[in-house]
Amino acid sequence: MLAFGAAALVLSVFAVVAGGAGREIAFLPWVVLAALTGLDLALSFRRPKSLAFDVPPEVFVGETATLRLTIEGARQDLRAKLDWPAGLSGEGEITLRTGPGNIAEADVRCLAVRRGLWHFDHLWLLWGSRLGLLEFVPRLDLGAELRVVPNIRLVQSGQITTTVLSTLYGVKENRAIGEGSEFQQLRDFVPGMDIKTVDWKRSARRRSLVAKELRAERNHHVIVALDNGYLMREEIGGLPKIDHAITAALATAWAAAIGGDLVGYYSYDVRPRTFAAPAPGRNAFARLRHWTAELSYVNRETNHTLALTELNARTPKRSLIIIFTDFIDTTSAELLIENIGILAKRHLLIFVAIRDPDLETLVETAPDNLDGAATLVAANQSINERRLVLERLTRMGVTIVDAKPSAVTARLISTYLEIKARELI
Repeated sequence: MLAFGAAALVLSVFAVVAGGAGREIAFLPWVVLAALTGLDLALSFRRPKSLAFDVPPEVFVGETATLRLTIEGARQDLRAKLDWPAGLSGEGEITLRTGPGNIAEADVRCLAVRRGLWHFDHLWLLWGSRLGLLEFVPRLDLGAELRVVPNIRLVQSGQITTTVLSTLYGVKENRAIGEGSEFQQLRDFVPGMDIKTVDWKRSARRRSLVAKELRAERNHHVIVALDNGYLMREEIGGLPKIDHAITAALATAWAAAIGGDLVGYYSYDVRPRTFAAPAPGRNAFARLRHWTAELSYVNRETNHTLALTELNARTPKRSLIIIFTDFIDTTSAELLIENIGILAKRHLLIFVAIRDPDLETLVETAPDNLDGAATLVAANQSINERRLVLERLTRMGVTIVDAKPSAVTARLISTYLEIKARELI
């Protein structure tokens, strides 16, 4: 269009400069250009008949999804641009190839960056006219949405179910007779048995010693507590820490549901946000998964004192509480340690800290200059302060799971199974 406009301008200038009759026809190049533009518009402009945008019902965070874009009534190949929502990352420009029946199609790949329900509101189409004078850029309404959910690939694989069932129950039901807190049966007392198991009232009636045989209790309360403060937004391995925590929490909740325990959840940042009392069965897992899919990302600082005090008040029964949180240094962790110590007097705690692999790689790499040496010293100090905090928590009786994102789920489930096997709750 610019070339035609420049040519018309040059011809008009020459006609005016030539003078005489040339001035009378100086407008003709513009008339011709206007006529060509009108003809080009008539030949080229045709809105697509229909637009279809097929998206999967859901995609796991951190994974790639393929979206199908189909446009009917296309006369040529088209280009398109999507208004990508904040939780998805995709191609800047999409090329739709037109095939038989004037149907243009394209497969669009996108990466699920954040959890949430993300909407596609508009699509911008781009195509050139037949004569190349014009470019059409209509905006079409999509009205599609894509749900990005926590990654439960490990749960769907059946690996956790097999591990829990084989560990807790074996090939057939194992009631863990002899230890625990639930009454199983009475039996004659024989030398070698613990004297504490003697039922003195029944022994007096029978005039012989009888002992109570117990079995392991199964319906313990397990509560997943998620710190959703700004420190949990730090990205490790391409995902925020809160997403790694949610993945591990869901896998552990599934293991607890399979193991016969009751699962609840709790979230907090500057104040307590959500609490759901422990519930039995796989419905508890479904409830937790639905809730974590919509847990938002926030920039607020965490108030551990208020949050853990509220959690302690809401859980009168001794429970296994799994706390996912983070801290910067020993100074910022003081209130966290103090309140976890109070909580640990009544409950059994697992403290989950997600380790940064990049920081460890930095420490293991020799510096090349003074700036690198300063960075190495700071990284070493951070790791040492982290170790000191975890050691203090261990002395309080808190179980520590400190692992890289790729290993935190397996370590946490292993810790849960060990606690179940030892009947520590």
